[in-house]
Amino acid sequence: MKKFVQDILKSKGKQVWTIGPRAKVFEALELMAAKNIGAVMVLDGDRVVGILSERDYARKVILEGKSSKDLEVGQIMSTRVMFVSPDRLVEEAMALMTDKHIRHLPVMQAEELVGVISIGDVVKATIAERDFAIEQLESYIRGGY
Repeated sequence: MKKFVQDILKSKGKQVWTIGPRAKVFEALELMAAKNIGAVMVLDGDRVVGILSERDYARKVILEGKSSKDLEVGQIMSTRVMFVSPDRLVEEAMALMTDKHIRHLPVMQAEELVGVISIGDVVKATIAERDFAIEQLESYIRGGY
């Protein structure tokens, strides 16, 4: 049974944590720590303008000796954001994430942000799909069809 991105959102929920581009990086880090997430979507009103990840922070603040209390999120966020729609297969999302070296993938439907999936979510769904297929094959072999 093929799994879709919308299946991941159904099981994990559609909660998306966001911050504005003018917020201080320190505020974004506090939010990520409080919610135990590795990235936060950056919205200007209802429009996605970027994503800020732990990787952005490490490379653009810490390694450059800058202060997260002085910098705004918009100064270090990644602005080239890849998206996926809820009706895409999980394996397609995994291929995109692998190809683009990204760990968080926003889910958009009709220009609306409806969720975010992580590489961990995708791996978990892939393993569950594989386990289900194995279970079905074992049942067939035992004659339980």
